[in-house]
Amino acid sequence: MKLTKLQLYTKVLIGLFAGVLFGLLANKFGFSDFVFKYIKPIGSAFIKLISMVVIPLVFASLLVGTSSLNDIRKLGRIGIKTVVYFLFTTVIAICIGLLLANTLRPGTGLSEDARKELIQAGSEESSAPINTDLNKPTITEILLNIIPTNPIKAFVEGKMLQIIFFALMTGICLNLIPSERSRPVINFFEGVNDLIIQMVGIIMKLAPYGVFALISAVVTDFGLDVLFILIKYSVIVVIGLILHVVIVYSLSMKIFTKQKVKTFFSGIRPAQLIAFSSASSSATLPVTMECTEKNFSVPKQITSFVLPLGATINMNGTALYQGVSTVFIAQVYGMDLTVVQQLTIVLTAVLASVGTAGAPASGVITLAIVLKSIGVPLEGIALIMGVERILDMCRSVVNVTGDAACAVVVTSSESERNS
Repeated sequence: MKLTKLQLYTKVLIGLFAGVLFGLLANKFGFSDFVFKYIKPIGSAFIKLISMVVIPLVFASLLVGTSSLNDIRKLGRIGIKTVVYFLFTTVIAICIGLLLANTLRPGTGLSEDARKELIQAGSEESSAPINTDLNKPTITEILLNIIPTNPIKAFVEGKMLQIIFFALMTGICLNLIPSERSRPVINFFEGVNDLIIQMVGIIMKLAPYGVFALISAVVTDFGLDVLFILIKYSVIVVIGLILHVVIVYSLSMKIFTKQKVKTFFSGIRPAQLIAFSSASSSATLPVTMECTEKNFSVPKQITSFVLPLGATINMNGTALYQGVSTVFIAQVYGMDLTVVQQLTIVLTAVLASVGTAGAPASGVITLAIVLKSIGVPLEGIALIMGVERILDMCRSVVNVTGDAACAVVVTSSESERNS
């Protein structure tokens, strides 16, 4: 079979495995410099290309989607369903992480000398001091920060929550003014949306090469030795992510929709692969939208509302990672967390995940917020930095899968209401 006849996700898989093999060879035979100098820039260019379209796609698709919901009550209904689903699954994800970490105790079993050596190594690895002035966000602060004082500045700085708020407000107001005045504006942004979608299609043709470059650079940098340093911790995080995907999203399909579980996971696979290689749910947004619309028949008015919102506030994988990581670091430092402290982890992780940018390594910043909220040393973050990139890739898969699952659930509930 010719390569040109293969499906995109098959090409991406080939690029993924080829990148792993190439990275292992580079790490073993010492041509890492070649990879970082000539191969990694290809992956960086791919991420830049796909990131280039995220902000205009989010704004145009949200505006068009909101303005197409002629009934404002319908917009409110969809919004409430979306936020409730996001919050509920986020709390479940954190609880799964805490349960696994407290049961399997990845940070225990070390001798006192080994514990001191690991902590010392973590302190040395943290060449850039972690900001100890981080404060956990309050609900009031999160809500106030959503409102942009300068929408143009929000676009320039890529503040997604503010962009989403402004897009929603614009779409709602377009519904409230006479159609002869709103229609030219809506037509313009429909054109922008179609333009960006077409641009995404061109960029995605480069996905197999971008994935190859990204994965080969990661494996070259880490190698097998580094990947196995914190294997127990990493395995527990991955087990938790798998459990969340298999149990929570499968049950969502079975209970709330008529979508077959196998069909759902097969249909979202291309977005999962891009999320895994890019470690960014925001960068994966165009692919997630394409998958949900084409493979699950989710209307554009729902995908254009649910998915951009989900890429910003629905971070199930990140929340689970924060739960496991907080307990792990506390265990390494010999701290026994109380029930109150663990409940604080749940609350803080939910609030922190709402403000987490869907970009690589953003979970580390919110993890610092969670650690500070219960008094665990922030320097402990350096202990997990060796495997952070791999885990970031894994939790990004969970994040985009959760966004797609929500879109399917909301579509099903709206279909039943209208039937």
